Amino acid sequence: MGENTLNEVVVGSEVREGTVALDSERSDELVEEGNNPTPNVDSLELVRQSSLEELGRGHRTKLPSVKLPREPIHYAEAVQDAKWRLAMQQELHALEANGTWSLETLPDGKKPLGCKWVYKIKHNSDGTIERYKARLVILGNHQKEGVDYTETFAPVVKMVTVRLVLAVAATKKWELHQMDVHNAFLHGDLHEDVYMKLPPGFHASQPNHVCKLKKSLYGLKQAPRCWFAKLSSALINFGFRQSGCDHSLFTLLAHGVQMMVLVYVDDLIICGNDSAAIQRFKEYLSKCFHMKDLGHLKYFLGVEVARNSSGIFLCQRKYALDIIQEAGLLGAQPVATPLEQNHQLGLATGRYIDQPDRYRRLVGRLIYLCFTRPELSYCVHTLSQFMQQPREEHWNAAIRIVRYLKGSPGQGILLKSTSDFQLHGWCDSDWAGCPLTRRSTTGWVVFLGHSPISWKTKKQHTVSRSSAEAEYRSMATTCCELKWLRSLLANLGISHKGPMHLHCDSQAALHIAKNPVFHERTKHIEVDCHFIRNEILQGTIQPSYVPTQEQLADILTKALGRHQFQTLLNKLGIRNPHAPP
Repeated sequence: MGENTLNEVVVGSEVREGTVALDSERSDELVEEGNNPTPNVDSLELVRQSSLEELGRGHRTKLPSVKLPREPIHYAEAVQDAKWRLAMQQELHALEANGTWSLETLPDGKKPLGCKWVYKIKHNSDGTIERYKARLVILGNHQKEGVDYTETFAPVVKMVTVRLVLAVAATKKWELHQMDVHNAFLHGDLHEDVYMKLPPGFHASQPNHVCKLKKSLYGLKQAPRCWFAKLSSALINFGFRQSGCDHSLFTLLAHGVQMMVLVYVDDLIICGNDSAAIQRFKEYLSKCFHMKDLGHLKYFLGVEVARNSSGIFLCQRKYALDIIQEAGLLGAQPVATPLEQNHQLGLATGRYIDQPDRYRRLVGRLIYLCFTRPELSYCVHTLSQFMQQPREEHWNAAIRIVRYLKGSPGQGILLKSTSDFQLHGWCDSDWAGCPLTRRSTTGWVVFLGHSPISWKTKKQHTVSRSSAEAEYRSMATTCCELKWLRSLLANLGISHKGPMHLHCDSQAALHIAKNPVFHERTKHIEVDCHFIRNEILQGTIQPSYVPTQEQLADILTKALGRHQFQTLLNKLGIRNPHAPP
């Protein structure tokens, strides 16, 4: 058996002992404890249908009947299956090749951290199995601050930034590529002395030996920070600049080449106007790290990306179908709107549900679905307020949202290729809509040309004494978002010409914003809200009145009736290419 390799010998259905030498100089070995495999895999049947007809054959999503094997929880269960044994073997090979640890005697006064195997089945966008993935994870929850780690924060790209860059790429006809980093956290350099117990299922040939980590490992509190620092250094060395508006956005603008990289942990989106430059950059990354080139962008963080001459379409169809299946509503009758109009969820008096964790999980999954479904923002925002003690009415409202998804699982947003680079904001607010706190709810949506890129529903921090005050606070919040997006466009090399338009349906709020009014009804408003006046005076913001019936942000502040809801869906750029013509 060779050194620095994991050798697993399989004869028939029998697994014999294998050895791995992690440090050839010390000739230490980890010996795998053999087990007889007896396959026992539960499976679920999930049927999916329909296809992306409007977006071309190249992006057609066929979802046949597939069996989903169950992911094991413990090593003793996983070792019974040859697929998981191979996945663990590949993981240990990667750790050894990376020089992640050395086997040493535990120093006096030191306590080794435990570790465990985590198993995950990775799926393609069509629901088929891509690979079986095993990760060796250290129990970082036992780390002590100041001893095993210091700083832990690491940024990930904002979803608004992703939509903005994709909208720009759709208009400029830029190429979009995707890359994945194998064992990303293992690349980070570790500066603290951290010791780990041997992996489950293995033991050292020398007693009292543990793993001393030389590089970061999954589960360490500082692992994300170490990896991001390593990747950032590599990108900057290539010539990229880190954006100050979003630290996970890197831009390269030189000699006619425009290239952007979006980083979400180990997933990278690469876009630009020069195919040769993109290829050179890919080759550079492959020399720095163990990369997987996924080709043109089609599936990113559960978001399906389809492109044709009309633009770039984003949806989370597979993710929505998973939610429907998990809720047991594949055969349920769909509803036309996600939330009942004139609901009284804040005053619910029904009994508390027996399994609040189910409610929290469902609402949590719905929150992520808002990445491509702005029409869900208000109802998900409302349900999120009852996570601690959800009642029956709240659970029924969450199930109604799932029934709404049943009628349109493939609905998403279209980033049009014909858009310009002008920012348009729409803001709205209810007044004292929360019956418990009497605080108002702000809603905004921002378009880049005709493409929706940013939206939000948020309860205001203080009670507003009038509807005009509530609308004025909403204008100030939306103004902040517009200014940030304008700076983000500048980082992409795009200069915003002229003022940014802000549409509001309150004449009184517009009057307060345009005039230095100071009287009994406005003198208490926080100073930071009044900065919108300076933006108007400087010409960066141009507010305008829009009738309530045409207010696009209305869908973000209240539950609407079917007719108004469908009208605003169309105006927001929300499409459902899976729906029958």
